[in-house]
Amino acid sequence: MVLIALLYYQNEKKLYFDLAKTKMRNVVSNISSQIIFAHMSGNSLDMNQFLKTDLYQISFYDKNKKLLFGNLKDKDIDFSKNIIMQKENFILIDKSTYGHLDIYYIAIKENLFFNRLTSLQKEIVFLFFIIYFFISLIGFFLARLFLKPIKDERDRLNNFIKDTTHELNTPISAILMSSEDEENLTPKQVKRIKLAAQRISEVYKDLTFIFLENKQNLTVAKEFNLKKLIESQLKYFEALALKKRITINSELRDTFFTIDENDFIRLFNNILSNAIKYNKQKGTITILLENNTLTIKDSGIGIEKSKLKDIFNRYYRATDFSGGFGIGLNIVQNICEKYKIKIDINSELDIGSCFTLKF
Repeated sequence: MVLIALLYYQNEKKLYFDLAKTKMRNVVSNISSQIIFAHMSGNSLDMNQFLKTDLYQISFYDKNKKLLFGNLKDKDIDFSKNIIMQKENFILIDKSTYGHLDIYYIAIKENLFFNRLTSLQKEIVFLFFIIYFFISLIGFFLARLFLKPIKDERDRLNNFIKDTTHELNTPISAILMSSEDEENLTPKQVKRIKLAAQRISEVYKDLTFIFLENKQNLTVAKEFNLKKLIESQLKYFEALALKKRITINSELRDTFFTIDENDFIRLFNNILSNAIKYNKQKGTITILLENNTLTIKDSGIGIEKSKLKDIFNRYYRATDFSGGFGIGLNIVQNICEKYKIKIDINSELDIGSCFTLKF
């Protein structure tokens, strides 16, 4: 029982800390974005607005770590650390302003975390005496059966949220910066907005598929000419390929297959977007459709042989070369299993990858 209480306390303590840290990162990220945007747009920024909260104390520092503005009273701050733990609170150091408005460091102090821990301790002691007789026999089994899966799921969820936020931040920032002067948009800015919007659309569609994958009533399978579906999607990827000066060669023959249209688009788009994302500048992509077989071959960075067996696992990423959060190929595998499509992969580092699908 004591072991369970300690495990529960440590688990909840880490959860509280993760939540508090995440909220602080969101606050300071929002402040940093406003500072960067104000500097790049030449607008003034009222710094007092960031101090009107009872939850945090915030201060801003210059390149030499001298206080510029703020209400954080701590003087001896170690700016080499990201998190500074103290007796009754902790301080988070952020460096994402990169000198905009002469601000190089933001320090934010949280005041509620340790109060929550004290309340948690009292709750645990109270509950300990109430439910002791009910869980003494099953506590050991609950600890083994539930605590580890909950911790693993929480870690996966935290990583997923972090990667998703990062994946969406880049296109959203591109849209905001490119549309700053909306009355005088240049063709280059319009192109950036289009590419960013396409990326957000891809992320949204992937997330929709993942969270609705078990709702079979949403899919309507009928016979399609895969050649026409591929040709329509190739137009969608022209701008993305042009950005990296990638040449897409295609040789397509009429191929009919019974499948939900959106499922095939998800299948094809995830493979092709990876071929573009992990390709080299001025690389090539070859797409062949004949004899009920679709082949997509690229001249990209390739995948290590030892990692090929794991690339279809959800949230697994074989490389940190580019963005993404490891659900694209998991979607591909789910669709292939659903329609009994055989998929083979051949890949060599620095040479490229070849995906073959047999319908």
